[in-house]
Amino acid sequence: MTDPPRTPLPSDLESAARQTQFLEVISRDEAERRFHRHLTLQPLESERVALSAALLRVLAEDVVSTVDVPSFDRSNVDGFAIQAADATGAEEESTRVVRLNDEVLSPGVYPQLPVTRGVGTTIATGGMLPRGADAVLMVEHSELVEAADGSRLEIRRNIPPGENVTFAGTDIARGETVLRIGQLLTSRELGVLAAVGRDHVQVYRRPRVAILSTGDEIVPPGGPLPPGCVYDSNAAILAAAVEELGAEPIPLGVVPDEEGQLESAVQDALRHDVVVLSGGTSKGAGDLSYRIIATLGEPGIVAHGVALKPGKPICLAVSDGKPIVILPGFPTSAIFTFHEFVAPVIRALGGRSIKCRRTVRATLPMRVNSQRGRTEFLLVSLFDGDEGIAAYPMGKGSGSVTTFSQADGFITIDQHTEILHEGSAVHVTLLDESIAPADLSLVTSHCVGLDRVLSRVQQRGFTVKTMHVGSTGALAAAKRGECDVAGIHLLDPATGDYNRPYVEAAGGNVKLVPGYGRMQCLVFREGDQRFHGKSALDALAAALSDPDCRLVNRNPGSGTRILLDGLLVEARRTGSDSGLAESPELPAGYEVQVRSHNAVCAAVKDGRADWGIAIDVVARLYELSTIPLQEERFDFVIPMRRLERPAVQAFLEVLRDNELQAELQTVGFRP
Repeated sequence: MTDPPRTPLPSDLESAARQTQFLEVISRDEAERRFHRHLTLQPLESERVALSAALLRVLAEDVVSTVDVPSFDRSNVDGFAIQAADATGAEEESTRVVRLNDEVLSPGVYPQLPVTRGVGTTIATGGMLPRGADAVLMVEHSELVEAADGSRLEIRRNIPPGENVTFAGTDIARGETVLRIGQLLTSRELGVLAAVGRDHVQVYRRPRVAILSTGDEIVPPGGPLPPGCVYDSNAAILAAAVEELGAEPIPLGVVPDEEGQLESAVQDALRHDVVVLSGGTSKGAGDLSYRIIATLGEPGIVAHGVALKPGKPICLAVSDGKPIVILPGFPTSAIFTFHEFVAPVIRALGGRSIKCRRTVRATLPMRVNSQRGRTEFLLVSLFDGDEGIAAYPMGKGSGSVTTFSQADGFITIDQHTEILHEGSAVHVTLLDESIAPADLSLVTSHCVGLDRVLSRVQQRGFTVKTMHVGSTGALAAAKRGECDVAGIHLLDPATGDYNRPYVEAAGGNVKLVPGYGRMQCLVFREGDQRFHGKSALDALAAALSDPDCRLVNRNPGSGTRILLDGLLVEARRTGSDSGLAESPELPAGYEVQVRSHNAVCAAVKDGRADWGIAIDVVARLYELSTIPLQEERFDFVIPMRRLERPAVQAFLEVLRDNELQAELQTVGFRP
């Protein structure tokens, strides 16, 4: 028996289906070695810039002072320039007396009269010490006495030579190297340059990084968004990242998947020091960008396909010594691979250290699974816990725009590791040296009402960090002391009460703080006759009896998921007359799980699902119809040890604020 003849696929579709664009999937370290082997990782040429334009530039020379700083012996206080010997033995009860010169030495005044034994000169802070003086007596340690032959100064304290004086060259000496080549110029270094009289400085030229977005589905921000398209967030993120590295971004716009246009755009980009492309190939004809890059100068493509997650599709190339990188289209993959492979090159070309990352030890609060055979870089958000730092995995995937912006660092999961167990100790590589703990940290179930509360907390000057893990995970985090506040809406099926039974079972180390009510609803598109005008029970019956009626479910551990599961059990127990007993055990789409009310409503609005459960406030944003199910309480759990923290107290004050309560009520919450 022979197989039936295969209907040939169109050549472009077959090429895409076979993933022929990948030459060889190699390890991350091997990809970096191949890339760097063909690059000159040295600073670009230098240029002379004005001091006003030198902020965050890198010095291309040693700076040697040609002056002393200060350039004269300077008084540090308001007082009197004297010879210290004239103050020997002076006390409140046994003063010494000197005569005062007529001169008053303000800053910028050159002394005309010397100070000799028995004589002093009035001097202001910053004034030049006159010849002969070796100390300055503070005003408060003296008394001015008028006499017939002039002013007399009573000295009421013994002072040693050098008291209250900064001698010339004490801060910076002539011939001293004050800044060295390779130094990043911040406001502190610019102050030093100005102090030694430099108005210009030699710095390395900033690398110019061309940024191209590719794909028919990519749309520049500001215009309408056609169906199936996405706004170009990658270009904005990459341009900002380039600038943060001290380089100059050159955005070249969005280029469609048309070979001639893309080839012309790449040739234009090659005028710059580094070329970065990102985006998709919406026609499905394989990697168009890859094919064009493959025709450029030697050595060409050195890596295309790297065994890491996220970022497997990255393509690294070098054309006649110039780095060219094609980043994956998904935002998190694009930005992560940019920082892994492109940022070190930009840093080197700009004169900065090629490696600039530090690590911290942390604990995983949950189990993490990984795929064997490739290195995984798992982005995490860090929370200060009672027992140390907790590293929460960012679970939104490589297509998320916000994942990288909300992450503090990443953990590297070895290619031979499949499981990291809850409680595992890990090393987190920080994404930014400036990362610092937030004033207020929340592990919570998502709620747009809470967003309003936190905005007001931030307006009071406190930094805020949130991690959305669902109510069950949030309560567990509060019990472990990994956050300041946990937001929960957990229904206890046995009592019908929200939150309190769970908090009481947690013991006395956490406190339940009342929040607000919100109405959970069955949501559907307007006019859907399977739901329109029906009771909750009848609507569930209609959904379960129609195999084409798809649910979008919430994640396990969320309060909404607990509510839905309880409703399904109750509906089956009471609904034999409505035919529920003969319906499938679970509604179609039950396994499709999202992590927020907004995601539920978006899926229903777009027709990817027909119904779900979400709060009415969010349903209205998406213009969906609703069937009220049950009012729930969204309350807060605070570890007792954190109650007195200023940021927590600010959170509680905002929560009780009458204006905030009225605002919540206006949009549909029930304080």
